[in-house]
Amino acid sequence: MAAPRLPMRKLREIVRMKSAGASLRAIAAACLISASTAFDYVTRIDAAGLGWPLPRELDDDEALERRLFPNEATPRRSRPEPDWAKVHAELRRKHVTKALLWQEYRQAEPEGVQYSQFCELYAQWVKHVPVTMRQEHRAGEKLFVDFSGDGIDVIDPKTGEVQRAKLFVAVLGAGSLAYVEPVFDESLPTWIRCHIRAFEFFGGVPEIVVPDNLRSGVTRADRYEPEVNRTYAELAQHYGCVVLPARARRPRDKAKVEVAVLVAERWILAVLRHRTFATLEQLRTAVSELNDKLNHRLMRKLKKSRWQLFEELDKPTLRPLPETRYELAQWKVARVNIDYHIEYEEHYYSVPYQLAGEAVEVRATDTCVEVLHRGRRVASHARSGLKHKPTTLPQHMPASHRAHLEWTPSRIKQWAATIGPSTAKLVEEILGRYRHPEQGYRSCLGIIRLGKIYSNERLERACEWAVRHRAHSYTSVAAILKNNRDRIEESTPVQQALPFHGNVRGAGYYH
Repeated sequence: MAAPRLPMRKLREIVRMKSAGASLRAIAAACLISASTAFDYVTRIDAAGLGWPLPRELDDDEALERRLFPNEATPRRSRPEPDWAKVHAELRRKHVTKALLWQEYRQAEPEGVQYSQFCELYAQWVKHVPVTMRQEHRAGEKLFVDFSGDGIDVIDPKTGEVQRAKLFVAVLGAGSLAYVEPVFDESLPTWIRCHIRAFEFFGGVPEIVVPDNLRSGVTRADRYEPEVNRTYAELAQHYGCVVLPARARRPRDKAKVEVAVLVAERWILAVLRHRTFATLEQLRTAVSELNDKLNHRLMRKLKKSRWQLFEELDKPTLRPLPETRYELAQWKVARVNIDYHIEYEEHYYSVPYQLAGEAVEVRATDTCVEVLHRGRRVASHARSGLKHKPTTLPQHMPASHRAHLEWTPSRIKQWAATIGPSTAKLVEEILGRYRHPEQGYRSCLGIIRLGKIYSNERLERACEWAVRHRAHSYTSVAAILKNNRDRIEESTPVQQALPFHGNVRGAGYYH
């Protein structure tokens, strides 16, 4: 049975975690895949000799897939699995272990799975058996995050406007040290910035962040394969941790933060219930002071404060902060318009014209807008706040468009002057008729190109005729050349009776 094809984003995450020394179990849990799938991909990564960061030539998704799957047609043999219900029943017997049951299974099925896969597959199967277990938290392993249900009002003294501020709460699993911050909304930018400040408060990064299934962090909530928001996943990659959302409607998965939110509401919101705040900064200062008191208050059963437990347990095991802060980047899927531009927040950014009609990903920070196609960056622009305006790079344009962009009134006049003074005079007259010279570009270029059809000498005579009779248009010059008016001597009296116009019918029309 062939290995399931994972999104390239997950595949890159497997390469990154493997290079960082993560275990097979951790990779499978972080990427929401089975241990056998994780084992297959790790084996392929080793065979391909890949490490993190990936080489530049593998930025393209197709190139990376070809490296990992050189023989796509080669089938993989599936291995028989044991009867998991029987294994589960046998494990309830005294002195029976998984190692013993695995040995018996391999005696019956010599081509069966290895012991590590046996344990992983059983762990996946047993998840369907409803159990309740007290969670044990390793030091520095998990950080639980959530928003409070209740809040406190901030009242603008000038307008009387009332805004409700909720609490963002982050708590470490082992020592229970809490970080609490009031915010006005639960948007993605707020969610990300709260995480950044929480990591800086703790002075390090845990291995795993466990959020609830709120929309700011989880794009698609699912009990088995939740989809983490792209920006949230990028934050985790920047800080070297993984995001494992709690299962929907399973409060025991995040009992630690549920208790921390309750404690924050009792020891912070309740204490501030009689105070009035005019700004969010005033409220943040008050919450920070009470949060500090909460973390230094002795817990009755342990006879230690959360801060003491943090110093003893979590702090030595937290991963160091990266050298730079994460720069908030929001992602969007867009389709390239026929004019080879994509739209982001009512501004238009160019991409290579060959991508017209293609779907691309847009990554936008406060200062930059990047466009990616199949995992490869194809365009980068300084972010603009001008509404309904384009930002266009010349290298993204087809050659014909670039040539048009390069035309200026002076350049067109210089080109016309190479044909003759009358041509230059006519072009100057045409450009001078418009408020914006660009409106006359097409007419002037059309006149100049008539020289390729009729010769520059005839064009110069036709332009002389047109200037004399004030026939300032491409249509007039084309008619003069077509009807051979440029070859008729100016002294002929019949031809000089009326100014020439391309739409005047000749005498022969009425016969």
